[in-house]
Amino acid sequence: MSRRLSQSLFDLPFLKKFGKGLLLISFLSLALCTTATAQQTSGPTLVSSAETDPSALPDAPQSQSTGQPPGKKSDDVTLANTPAHILKDQAAIWTSPIRIREHDLAYLVPIGLATTLTMTVDHQVMSSSKLNDTSLNNHASTASNGLLGGFVAAPVIIYGLGHIHHDGHATESGILAGEAMVDSLVIDEVMKAVSRRERPALDGAKGKFFQSGVGMNSSFPSTHSMIAWSSAAVIASEYDGPLTKIAAYGLATGVSLTRVLAREHFPSDVVVGSAVGWLVGRYVFHKHHKADEDY
Repeated sequence: MSRRLSQSLFDLPFLKKFGKGLLLISFLSLALCTTATAQQTSGPTLVSSAETDPSALPDAPQSQSTGQPPGKKSDDVTLANTPAHILKDQAAIWTSPIRIREHDLAYLVPIGLATTLTMTVDHQVMSSSKLNDTSLNNHASTASNGLLGGFVAAPVIIYGLGHIHHDGHATESGILAGEAMVDSLVIDEVMKAVSRRERPALDGAKGKFFQSGVGMNSSFPSTHSMIAWSSAAVIASEYDGPLTKIAAYGLATGVSLTRVLAREHFPSDVVVGSAVGWLVGRYVFHKHHKADEDY
């Protein structure tokens, strides 16, 4: 089924314009994040999923002597353990495509279709006279930078308050949100290095891929969107009340929309950036979150 889906997508006319390599970039990047998330959430409990599901992403090797102080574990959510967790996250994320299952298509197909559809209208949207407004572009750019700054600052503030008030839930939330943003940034830079897409302001907003002159300033995907959505996903998962979800995801949506209004990114750039960021944030939460009763 997965092979037939890939073949049908490759036959789409617009792919002849942009190249099959583009679909491979977006599809595999989304696949690795989606698979990681799906595998971590399978089963009745998060703690026991790795023990009961042999296909689950591997946890850190368990050793009898971890070198940690008494009462401390290598999988504890602490600042000291975060660098090792990030390395393990990356290993699990980048190797997860080999464990894609048919049920993962429930995520991959809608995201893939959304990416395909937005790519077909990228040029039309970014060529609109309504977006060729310097004042609008500048204000939107300022807004997107401000909103992103809030998503970067929020984990620091949450962690600081948790540390002051000895609130384990808050300190975990701050650390995991920061970890998710770092994981997303690594994925973002790899995707940019491969895609090398021109920004909307270049060459009449044609959005060409694999342009040697682009370097690391590729438009695909949106870094702002990816970082914002990864932070929002962790915060909304840690504090899963409706108001928190509305605020976190609403502001993250604002980041994505303002990147288009600022003419910094094409619609497909923010769709992929948002999707991958959300998936990474959800993965980090399900991978490292401790049961609420631990607090």
